[in-house]
Formats: sequence, structure tokens, C-alpha cells
Amino acid sequence: MSNEKNTQPTQDGQLNIELTEEVAAGTYANLAVINHSPTEFVVDYIQVMPGVPKAKVRSRVILTPQHAKRLLKAMADNISRYENQFGEIKDIEQPAIPLNFGGPTGQA
Repeated sequence: MSNEKNTQPTQDGQLNIELTEEVAAGTYANLAVINHSPTEFVVDYIQVMPGVPKAKVRSRVILTPQHAKRLLKAMADNISRYENQFGEIKDIEQPAIPLNFGGPTGQA
């Protein structure tokens, strides 16, 4: 049986979202690697430290293509609002990091 009732908004239209203390603390990542298949997008958030040849994936998020597109739109909207408030975010040159996990090549 489906647990759909638990994920639906309440009668007043609000969605009850639980945020544990551990998750609320966040995880630092300074690199994202994105891969996809016909049915999902996989985003690996990675922490790379200068001078250290090994990096750890700190979190992996798997999205449907529809949710990936919604995330893209939400990020674009938030970046636009951020830049309106604080100024343009400058894009800096990043060194090429050869990453290949055997699937389509991702970009971040």
C-alpha cells in the first residue's frame, strides 16, 4: 500500500517537512558531479581539499528528470534574487578535474 497520504500537503495547503539536527547542520561540498540516465539524474556532492589527491563524495542525490528540471528552475530563480540583492556572482576559472565514472559526462 502506498504512503502517499504522508507526502501530501495538509488541509491548509502546507507540507509538513521534518529537518533533523544532523541534516540541518549541512555538509560542505565544493564540487558537484552530475550524471544521468534516461530515468534519473544523479548529483554527487564532493569535498575537494587543496593538495589532497583523494576526494570524498559527501552526499548523493538522485532525482527524476522532472525534479531535476524543477531544481534547475529553482536554482536559477534563487541566483537571480541573490544577485539582485548582493551583486553578480563572478565565475572563476576552475582547473580541469578529470572525472569519469563510466556514465555520461556530467558538469557542475
